[in-house]
Amino acid sequence: MDLIKNFIDIVLHLDKYLGSVIQTYGTYTYSILFFIIFLETGFVVTPFLPGDSLLFAAGTFAAIGSLNIFYVVILLAFAAILGDTINYHIGKFVGGKIYERENLRLIKREHLLEARDFYEKYGSITIVVGRFIPIIRTFVPFVAGIGQMRYFKFLFYNALGGTLWVLLFTLGGYYFGNLQIVRDHFGLVTIAIIVISLIPAIISFLKRKKR
Repeated sequence: MDLIKNFIDIVLHLDKYLGSVIQTYGTYTYSILFFIIFLETGFVVTPFLPGDSLLFAAGTFAAIGSLNIFYVVILLAFAAILGDTINYHIGKFVGGKIYERENLRLIKREHLLEARDFYEKYGSITIVVGRFIPIIRTFVPFVAGIGQMRYFKFLFYNALGGTLWVLLFTLGGYYFGNLQIVRDHFGLVTIAIIVISLIPAIISFLKRKKR
């Protein structure tokens, strides 16, 4: 329980904790940010790590000169693209093993065939839009790999979505993160970012439930 409370406190006060990290580790902060974004996008077991809010906070500190905005955008976009690429290949490996077997307890082969057909038709928009939805973005490349979406098609939209995602939130923090009202209520801004990001997923869930 204490671990959960500490994690929530870190997420809601990223500005305070990131400031401490910058003071303590200096230029190594770039490596820490890279590693967190890479893990958040690269493995289905780490979707709980901060993504949107961390990018926003990084942009905020770049605006006051604590970080270089060019380095932040380039490194974190690369981390996001690399993370999704690894996630895709893990899914493809898992999917390949499943395709070789007719019957599995949790996953049916015909469902994988349906997933493959879906990603051939709609995979591009799913990969780009999925970037902006917490938790969902961690599973999108994994399922794309399981569905055996063509790799170069995936790579193109992975790079597009990852770059747009990083640009939107880091530049958002860069231009708006140091407004007095944002600095005074950074925790509420973080919650707002998470809630707004989840709206598309909630709407999609409600539509499916209604049908």
